[in-house]
Amino acid sequence: MSLDTTTTPQEQDTPVTPAPVTDDSAAAPAPAATSAESEEAKPKRGRPKASAAKKTRTVELTLTVTGTADGEWQAELKHGSKWVAQGLKIPASAVSRAAKELHEDLSTPIDEVINAAVEQQKAKVAALEAELEQARQALAELDG
Repeated sequence: MSLDTTTTPQEQDTPVTPAPVTDDSAAAPAPAATSAESEEAKPKRGRPKASAAKKTRTVELTLTVTGTADGEWQAELKHGSKWVAQGLKIPASAVSRAAKELHEDLSTPIDEVINAAVEQQKAKVAALEAELEQARQALAELDG
């Protein structure tokens, strides 16, 4: 075994420690790594492996639900640029249930609109009942 005593200026500042004695079997994997690198450099035959990320196919469906102050609701469905359904009458209770199933942020404002329509209809019924009662009294006076 020989000892090399020549050093570069950088090596002079660092203390020299003897290299640990290693078994030759530990050095064997290094050539295997170089052969694996050379295999990667060669183009592989056949179909390339698919990436780990799957491509998600999106479907564009647009559901539009509109309501009036009277409580009448309609739904329209569009698939891309093609209309699937237009002007379908749907009950307010179905709109409310669907909104609750979808998300609370949707159901709260929809329920407020439905409740306002219910109150408006109750007021309309009360006004019509009062008018009906007046008509009955007028009829009773005429028959009288």
